[in-house]
Amino acid sequence: MAKPIVALLSDFGTRDHYTGVMKGVVLSICPDAVLVDVSHDLPAHDIPFAALELAATYKYFPAGTIFVVVVDPGVGSARRGIAAEVGEWKFVAPDNGVLTAVFQDAPPKKVVELTERRYARPTVSRTFEGRDRFAPAGAWLAKGIQLPALGRPVADYVQIVLAQPQVEAGEIRGEVVRIDRFGNVVTNIDRKLCERLAPAGEPLAITIAGQTVSRLVSTFSDISAGEICALYGSTDHLECAAHASSAAEALAVTVGAPVIVGKV
Repeated sequence: MAKPIVALLSDFGTRDHYTGVMKGVVLSICPDAVLVDVSHDLPAHDIPFAALELAATYKYFPAGTIFVVVVDPGVGSARRGIAAEVGEWKFVAPDNGVLTAVFQDAPPKKVVELTERRYARPTVSRTFEGRDRFAPAGAWLAKGIQLPALGRPVADYVQIVLAQPQVEAGEIRGEVVRIDRFGNVVTNIDRKLCERLAPAGEPLAITIAGQTVSRLVSTFSDISAGEICALYGSTDHLECAAHASSAAEALAVTVGAPVIVGKV
Protein backbone atom coordinates (compact mmCIF):
# COMPACT_ATOMS: atom_id res chain seq x y z
CA MET A 1 0.00 0.00 0.00
CA ALA A 2 1.34 3.44 -0.96
CA LYS A 3 2.38 5.76 1.83
CA PRO A 4 0.13 8.81 2.38
CA ILE A 5 1.39 12.10 0.96
CA VAL A 6 1.03 15.38 2.85
CA ALA A 7 1.97 18.44 0.75
CA LEU A 8 2.70 21.73 2.52
CA LEU A 9 2.18 25.20 1.03
CA SER A 10 2.78 28.34 3.11
CA ASP A 11 4.28 31.81 3.37
CA PHE A 12 6.49 30.79 6.33
CA GLY A 13 9.81 30.74 4.50
CA THR A 14 12.58 28.45 5.73
CA ARG A 15 14.63 30.75 7.96
CA ASP A 16 12.50 30.18 11.05
CA HIS A 17 11.33 26.96 12.65
CA TYR A 18 7.70 27.23 11.55
CA THR A 19 7.86 24.93 8.53
CA GLY A 20 10.00 22.32 10.25
CA VAL A 21 7.83 22.08 13.34
CA MET A 22 4.71 21.54 11.22
CA LYS A 23 6.48 18.57 9.64
CA GLY A 24 7.34 17.28 13.10
CA VAL A 25 3.69 17.45 14.14
CA VAL A 26 2.57 15.56 11.03
CA LEU A 27 5.17 12.83 11.55
CA SER A 28 4.39 12.47 15.25
CA ILE A 29 0.80 11.58 14.32
CA CYS A 30 1.44 9.73 11.05
CA PRO A 31 5.04 8.47 10.91
CA ASP A 32 4.45 6.86 7.51
CA ALA A 33 3.58 10.17 5.83
CA VAL A 34 5.63 11.35 2.88
CA LEU A 35 6.07 15.12 3.28
CA VAL A 36 6.38 17.34 0.21
CA ASP A 37 7.22 21.05 0.30
CA VAL A 38 5.29 22.68 -2.53
CA SER A 39 6.63 26.09 -1.51
CA HIS A 40 7.13 28.14 1.62
CA ASP A 41 8.20 31.30 -0.19
CA LEU A 42 4.79 32.66 -1.13
CA PRO A 43 4.38 36.41 -0.61
CA ALA A 44 3.45 37.00 3.02
CA HIS A 45 -0.31 37.19 3.67
CA ASP A 46 -1.13 37.10 -0.08
CA ILE A 47 -4.23 34.91 -0.19
CA PRO A 48 -5.03 35.37 -3.93
CA PHE A 49 -1.45 34.46 -4.89
CA ALA A 50 -1.59 31.35 -2.71
CA ALA A 51 -4.95 30.36 -4.19
CA LEU A 52 -3.53 30.49 -7.72
CA GLU A 53 -0.35 28.62 -6.77
CA LEU A 54 -2.39 25.85 -5.18
CA ALA A 55 -4.64 25.54 -8.24
CA ALA A 56 -1.57 25.29 -10.47
CA THR A 57 -0.17 22.50 -8.32
CA TYR A 58 -2.60 20.01 -6.88
CA LYS A 59 -3.65 18.08 -10.00
CA TYR A 60 -0.08 16.93 -10.56
CA PHE A 61 -0.02 15.04 -7.25
CA PRO A 62 -1.22 11.46 -6.80
CA ALA A 63 -4.86 10.88 -5.92
CA GLY A 64 -5.32 10.94 -2.18
CA THR A 65 -2.70 13.62 -1.50
CA ILE A 66 -3.54 15.88 1.44
CA PHE A 67 -2.62 19.56 1.06
CA VAL A 68 -2.03 21.62 4.19
CA VAL A 69 -2.17 25.27 3.13
CA VAL A 70 -1.24 28.00 5.60
CA VAL A 71 -1.37 31.58 4.35
CA ASP A 72 -3.28 33.05 7.20
CA PRO A 73 -3.25 36.77 8.02
CA GLY A 74 -6.33 36.17 10.21
CA VAL A 75 -4.60 33.67 12.49
CA GLY A 76 -6.14 33.65 15.98
CA SER A 77 -9.28 35.49 14.87
CA ALA A 78 -12.82 34.18 14.54
CA ARG A 79 -12.15 32.87 11.01
CA ARG A 80 -12.68 29.12 10.79
CA GLY A 81 -10.33 26.34 9.89
CA ILE A 82 -11.71 23.95 7.27
CA ALA A 83 -10.98 20.70 5.51
CA ALA A 84 -12.30 19.94 2.04
CA GLU A 85 -12.41 17.15 -0.50
CA VAL A 86 -12.18 18.12 -4.17
CA GLY A 87 -11.91 15.42 -6.80
CA GLU A 88 -9.36 12.88 -5.54
CA TRP A 89 -7.55 15.30 -3.21
CA LYS A 90 -8.07 16.68 0.30
CA PHE A 91 -7.21 20.13 1.64
CA VAL A 92 -6.77 21.64 5.10
CA ALA A 93 -6.63 25.43 5.32
CA PRO A 94 -7.97 28.55 7.01
CA ASP A 95 -11.40 29.55 5.74
CA ASN A 96 -10.16 32.76 4.15
CA GLY A 97 -10.60 32.06 0.45
CA VAL A 98 -7.25 30.37 -0.13
CA LEU A 99 -9.12 27.37 -1.63
CA THR A 100 -11.15 29.55 -4.03
CA ALA A 101 -9.31 28.62 -7.25
CA VAL A 102 -9.45 24.91 -6.40
CA PHE A 103 -13.20 25.19 -5.75
CA GLN A 104 -13.57 26.95 -9.11
CA ASP A 105 -11.92 23.97 -10.82
CA ALA A 106 -14.48 21.60 -9.30
CA PRO A 107 -17.15 22.01 -6.62
CA PRO A 108 -16.01 20.40 -3.36
CA LYS A 109 -17.59 17.09 -2.45
CA LYS A 110 -17.42 17.91 1.25
CA VAL A 111 -16.29 20.84 3.40
CA VAL A 112 -16.13 20.64 7.19
CA GLU A 113 -15.07 23.00 9.94
CA LEU A 114 -12.19 21.87 12.17
CA THR A 115 -14.21 21.66 15.37
CA GLU A 116 -13.32 18.21 16.71
CA ARG A 117 -10.65 18.93 19.33
CA ARG A 118 -9.27 15.39 19.46
CA TYR A 119 -7.75 16.01 16.01
CA ALA A 120 -5.89 19.15 17.08
CA ARG A 121 -3.03 19.57 19.53
CA PRO A 122 -4.13 19.83 23.19
CA THR A 123 -3.25 23.53 23.31
CA VAL A 124 -3.87 25.67 20.23
CA SER A 125 -1.74 28.79 19.93
CA ARG A 126 -3.58 31.85 18.68
CA THR A 127 -0.49 32.79 16.67
CA PHE A 128 0.42 29.39 15.18
CA GLU A 129 -2.64 27.42 14.17
CA GLY A 130 -0.64 25.88 11.33
CA ARG A 131 1.21 23.83 13.92
CA ASP A 132 -1.65 23.20 16.32
CA ARG A 133 -4.75 22.81 14.10
CA PHE A 134 -3.95 22.46 10.42
CA ALA A 135 -0.93 20.14 10.55
CA PRO A 136 -2.66 17.73 12.98
CA ALA A 137 -5.82 17.65 10.86
CA GLY A 138 -3.79 16.87 7.76
CA ALA A 139 -1.87 14.17 9.61
CA TRP A 140 -5.04 12.49 10.86
CA LEU A 141 -6.43 12.45 7.33
CA ALA A 142 -3.17 10.84 6.21
CA LYS A 143 -3.61 8.31 9.00
CA GLY A 144 -6.95 7.31 7.54
CA ILE A 145 -9.76 9.15 9.32
CA GLN A 146 -12.61 10.37 7.12
CA LEU A 147 -13.19 14.06 6.52
CA PRO A 148 -16.52 14.27 8.47
CA ALA A 149 -14.72 13.14 11.63
CA LEU A 150 -12.93 16.51 11.76
CA GLY A 151 -16.07 18.55 12.41
CA ARG A 152 -19.45 19.78 11.28
CA PRO A 153 -20.32 20.40 7.61
CA VAL A 154 -19.83 23.89 6.17
CA ALA A 155 -21.83 25.31 3.25
CA ASP A 156 -20.92 29.00 3.56
CA TYR A 157 -17.16 28.71 3.14
CA VAL A 158 -15.35 31.89 2.12
CA GLN A 159 -14.51 32.55 -1.53
CA ILE A 160 -12.60 35.55 -2.76
CA VAL A 161 -12.80 37.38 -6.07
CA LEU A 162 -9.90 36.40 -8.30
CA ALA A 163 -9.15 38.61 -11.27
CA GLN A 164 -10.67 37.19 -14.45
CA PRO A 165 -9.83 38.30 -17.99
CA GLN A 166 -12.56 40.12 -19.91
CA VAL A 167 -13.24 39.89 -23.64
CA GLU A 168 -14.68 43.01 -25.20
CA ALA A 169 -14.47 44.90 -28.50
CA GLY A 170 -12.31 42.24 -30.10
CA GLU A 171 -9.63 42.16 -27.41
CA ILE A 172 -8.81 40.40 -24.17
CA ARG A 173 -8.11 42.49 -21.07
CA GLY A 174 -6.34 40.78 -18.19
CA GLU A 175 -3.57 41.42 -15.73
CA VAL A 176 -0.29 40.16 -14.35
CA VAL A 177 -0.98 37.66 -11.55
CA ARG A 178 2.50 36.34 -10.79
CA ILE A 179 6.17 37.04 -11.37
CA ASP A 180 8.33 33.97 -10.88
CA ARG A 181 11.92 33.87 -9.61
CA PHE A 182 13.25 34.10 -13.18
CA GLY A 183 11.36 37.34 -13.77
CA ASN A 184 8.84 35.73 -16.11
CA VAL A 185 5.60 37.73 -16.11
CA VAL A 186 2.58 35.42 -15.81
CA THR A 187 -0.87 36.66 -16.78
CA ASN A 188 -4.40 35.40 -16.12
CA ILE A 189 -5.06 35.02 -19.87
CA ASP A 190 -4.96 31.42 -21.05
CA ARG A 191 -4.24 29.83 -24.42
CA LYS A 192 -7.89 28.96 -25.09
CA LEU A 193 -8.97 32.59 -24.87
CA CYS A 194 -6.17 33.69 -27.19
CA GLU A 195 -6.93 30.98 -29.74
CA ARG A 196 -10.60 31.90 -29.64
CA LEU A 197 -9.63 35.48 -30.49
CA ALA A 198 -7.09 34.57 -33.16
CA PRO A 199 -7.53 30.98 -34.36
CA ALA A 200 -5.19 28.95 -36.57
CA GLY A 201 -2.03 30.67 -35.38
CA GLU A 202 -3.05 34.19 -36.43
CA PRO A 203 -0.66 36.80 -34.92
CA LEU A 204 -1.55 38.62 -31.72
CA ALA A 205 -0.82 42.13 -30.53
CA ILE A 206 0.21 41.99 -26.86
CA THR A 207 0.86 44.89 -24.50
CA ILE A 208 1.73 44.89 -20.80
CA ALA A 209 1.31 48.17 -18.92
CA GLY A 210 1.17 49.86 -22.33
CA GLN A 211 4.42 48.32 -23.55
CA THR A 212 4.41 46.20 -26.69
CA VAL A 213 5.66 42.63 -26.54
CA SER A 214 7.42 41.81 -29.79
CA ARG A 215 6.12 38.34 -30.69
CA LEU A 216 4.68 35.04 -29.51
CA VAL A 217 7.19 32.16 -29.38
CA SER A 218 7.06 28.48 -28.48
CA THR A 219 9.76 28.31 -25.83
CA PHE A 220 12.42 30.34 -24.00
CA SER A 221 15.21 29.37 -26.41
CA ASP A 222 13.36 31.15 -29.23
CA ILE A 223 13.93 34.52 -27.56
CA SER A 224 16.85 36.57 -28.83
CA ALA A 225 19.19 38.57 -26.60
CA GLY A 226 17.61 41.87 -25.60
CA GLU A 227 14.17 40.76 -26.75
CA ILE A 228 10.99 40.31 -24.70
CA CYS A 229 8.51 37.77 -26.06
CA ALA A 230 5.28 36.10 -25.07
CA LEU A 231 4.72 32.36 -24.76
CA TYR A 232 2.33 29.92 -23.14
CA GLY A 233 3.87 28.69 -19.89
CA SER A 234 3.51 25.46 -17.97
CA THR A 235 -0.02 26.31 -16.80
CA ASP A 236 -1.00 27.22 -20.39
CA HIS A 237 -1.30 30.88 -19.48
CA LEU A 238 0.25 33.71 -21.45
CA GLU A 239 3.62 34.78 -20.05
CA CYS A 240 6.25 37.29 -21.06
CA ALA A 241 9.91 36.38 -20.82
CA ALA A 242 13.34 37.75 -21.68
CA HIS A 243 16.48 35.95 -22.84
CA ALA A 244 18.25 34.70 -19.69
CA SER A 245 17.10 37.75 -17.75
CA SER A 246 14.08 39.25 -16.00
CA ALA A 247 11.23 40.41 -18.22
CA ALA A 248 9.59 41.97 -15.15
CA GLU A 249 12.61 44.20 -14.56
CA ALA A 250 12.96 45.08 -18.22
CA LEU A 251 9.29 46.07 -18.42
CA ALA A 252 9.25 47.58 -14.90
CA VAL A 253 5.95 45.82 -14.15
CA THR A 254 4.52 44.32 -10.99
CA VAL A 255 1.57 42.09 -10.13
CA GLY A 256 -1.67 43.77 -11.18
CA ALA A 257 -0.25 45.46 -14.29
CA PRO A 258 -2.80 45.51 -17.14
CA VAL A 259 -2.42 43.16 -20.09
CA ILE A 260 -4.20 43.60 -23.42
CA VAL A 261 -4.27 41.02 -26.21
CA GLY A 262 -5.75 41.89 -29.60
CA LYS A 263 -5.50 40.96 -33.24
CA VAL A 264 -2.71 42.40 -35.34
